[in-house]
Amino acid sequence: MKIAISGKGGVGKTTIMAMLAKYLQKHGKEVLVIDADPSPHMAQSLGLAEDEKITPIAEMKELLVERSGKVDGSPFYNINPQVDDLLSRFIVEKDGIKLMVLGAIQTAKGGCACPESNVLKRMLTKLLLSSSQVVLLDMEAGVEHLGRGTIAGVDHLLIVVIPSKSGVRTALKIKKLGEESGIPRISFVGNLVQDEDDRTFLAETLGEPPLACFPDSTAIRKTERSGLPITGALGEVEEAAAEVIRQIMP
Repeated sequence: MKIAISGKGGVGKTTIMAMLAKYLQKHGKEVLVIDADPSPHMAQSLGLAEDEKITPIAEMKELLVERSGKVDGSPFYNINPQVDDLLSRFIVEKDGIKLMVLGAIQTAKGGCACPESNVLKRMLTKLLLSSSQVVLLDMEAGVEHLGRGTIAGVDHLLIVVIPSKSGVRTALKIKKLGEESGIPRISFVGNLVQDEDDRTFLAETLGEPPLACFPDSTAIRKTERSGLPITGALGEVEEAAAEVIRQIMP
């Protein structure tokens, strides 16, 4: 199963992705999380104490140019670079959850694909095609990534939305672009939901109820502020995580 998560900046998509990863691992799944956000925070959320030592693939400039096969000054490069060894070289593990940090995916001037995006897309496609793992892809905030094709190949896109007009507007735009990208299943997940009024607002403005609504959790905030992995607060939102997984897993 290949699941991507997106949403407006600040809605808590990384928090929810970390909770889903922990829930899946707790229930016997092999989980690989790909942090594709240009400002990655998943390592901290999962409790990797030395997360600053994780080098995002997008920062490996010389390696990427080499793998792309592009010659300086030439407009051509290898569209099918070798990436097999990258899948293991840049994966770290914490409490049974594997993590890969891709970092920012750049594009060249004039809209042409550059070595970074070429290798990263190839690597991402290879990972997403794995049948032995649950792959959770934490995308960057907003809608930019949907125009790059980096999300192609996922089975389900989860759009995190908070009960606000701006959050709903962005969520609906992401859904539209996701549909145009050919993603087979797209669903909303509510976050920071306090009461039934919030649930009703989301259902009415989105045109459908979210798969589940995560509460506005004080425990998660306190855990994060203490510098502890937020997955330690899974118990506070486990019911919502369970409902999401129940509805999307085959």
